[in-house]
Amino acid sequence: MKNLLAMLDHHGITYQRSDHPPVYTIAEADRLVPPLPAAKTKNLFLRDQKGRRHFLVCVAADKQVDLKALAGALEVKRLSFGSARRLETYLGVTPGAVSVFGIINDPGCQVELVFDHSHWQQTAFQLHPLVNTSTLCIGREELIRFVALTGHAIKVIDLP
Repeated sequence: MKNLLAMLDHHGITYQRSDHPPVYTIAEADRLVPPLPAAKTKNLFLRDQKGRRHFLVCVAADKQVDLKALAGALEVKRLSFGSARRLETYLGVTPGAVSVFGIINDPGCQVELVFDHSHWQQTAFQLHPLVNTSTLCIGREELIRFVALTGHAIKVIDLP
């Protein structure tokens, strides 16, 4: 987390930080994270059937995601959740700490970043800074700057 915060600070990317007990699910976050001025985000680390493509999909916390429909939207045959080992390998985080900020640990841009269109319309997002004991609120424009600095692109798609 320290390297991430140092990078954000170095580039003048503003955020609001809130520390809290560890959270592993949206339900726990609802109970343990104080109210913050940004949209809660659910982050799904997924892989295609052969494990050649990896995706970090960001949606509203209360959205149910149909993996079959998502696979069609991403033009892959099948999607499944990436293992904890893959999560550590590609994003450098453990389950429960997945967020957009993990792409800082993916210099080869092997993980494709995808936002649901309806969630992308929010002005700010709640995201874990590589640990699940803290949440950062970051504006959409600031997030765009961060993603650009990592060399990644943001793909915005409509999810049913």
